[in-house]
Amino acid sequence: MKIAAITEDGTTISQHFGRAPYYMVLTIAEGKITQREMRDKLGHNQLSSEQHGDHHDQSHGLDAASHDKHVRMANAISDCQILLCGGMGRGAYESMRQLNIQPVVTDIRDIDTAAQAFMDGKAVDHTELLH
Repeated sequence: MKIAAITEDGTTISQHFGRAPYYMVLTIAEGKITQREMRDKLGHNQLSSEQHGDHHDQSHGLDAASHDKHVRMANAISDCQILLCGGMGRGAYESMRQLNIQPVVTDIRDIDTAAQAFMDGKAVDHTELLH
């Protein structure tokens, strides 16, 4: 199994999926982290030249163009089953689910601690933090 976490420093989980510059990808075998790999992540900065509405209504991020952006952001973790993040938009959350990557919005900041909580079945998906 592979678990990705959005990060700025390789240690802590970033608060916003779209702004995080990296993924820390953890390979899990027999309930233990066996490998770590920092991967570049596309984000709002790289996609800023493309049209993006400033309104945040119920449909924000759920349109086809937004889904396409989320797919491109997820290309680097297409081999991962789980995505840990501190926050993300509802559109990104739904796009990850459509790509068979289970997003988990967590209040745990340390990547290793959050990954262990997920493996132990103790991770809480805080969907109330979606925007």
